[in-house]
Amino acid sequence: MRMRFVRPLLAVLAVAGLAACSGNPTPGSTISRTEAPSSSATSSGSPNSTPSGKPSVSAAPGAGNAELSITLVETPESAPQSFTLVCTNGVPAAESSHPSAAEACTSLKNGPSLLSPAPMRTDQACTMQYGGPATAKVTGSVDGKEVSASFNRTDGCQIALWDAAKSVLGSDGGL
Repeated sequence: MRMRFVRPLLAVLAVAGLAACSGNPTPGSTISRTEAPSSSATSSGSPNSTPSGKPSVSAAPGAGNAELSITLVETPESAPQSFTLVCTNGVPAAESSHPSAAEACTSLKNGPSLLSPAPMRTDQACTMQYGGPATAKVTGSVDGKEVSASFNRTDGCQIALWDAAKSVLGSDGGL
């Protein structure tokens, strides 16, 4: 007799959970820097997340000017790798030490908000998958807007953010 009430209740909870997974972040929503997701920026030009939770990049291209410092740690045992990326009009400058500077500068020109994803809602569900121990920290400016973003691959939402920015990060996260 008890199962008669449990099954409909579970169905209602499942539908409510799926409904919470869709939608865009609300304006003014914030995230904690000590919890996932770990990507943020001080820039106000943030893209929206798609209903799948993947970040979308602004459709408007930027000027392609950037001065960034990137620190990448592939595994806890590996030494941090540091790169500089300097772009002028989407073209890498001579002082760039980034391993794929041309691709990174093009990515930033095409999507200047790439390093400034919109904060995810606190009730957004992320797949429970682990993409590896890689972490990255990016600081500097893109088209005159300050950037301070951290990336990791601890769940599906973080992996999507990493994949969107991987040309700038200088790594595919060990995949």
